[in-house]
Amino acid sequence: MKRKRSKQISEEHKTEYWFNTKTMSVEVGKQALALYRIGPFETREDAENAFEILKSRSKTWSEEDEQDKD
Repeated sequence: MKRKRSKQISEEHKTEYWFNTKTMSVEVGKQALALYRIGPFETREDAENAFEILKSRSKTWSEEDEQDKD
């Protein structure tokens, strides 16, 4: 059980990066209201590219939806 507890603790202290759509900047942790946050991302670079990542994911999901219709 020790391993499970230490894993939970390390996940709780994991750094998360968020993109703030109001300030158009990256934040560490939940600083802004959820309304303005995109994330979380594992790296600052991913958060900086939030719009491109969302666009790519959206395209993938749309393609999957089209395949499910067939």
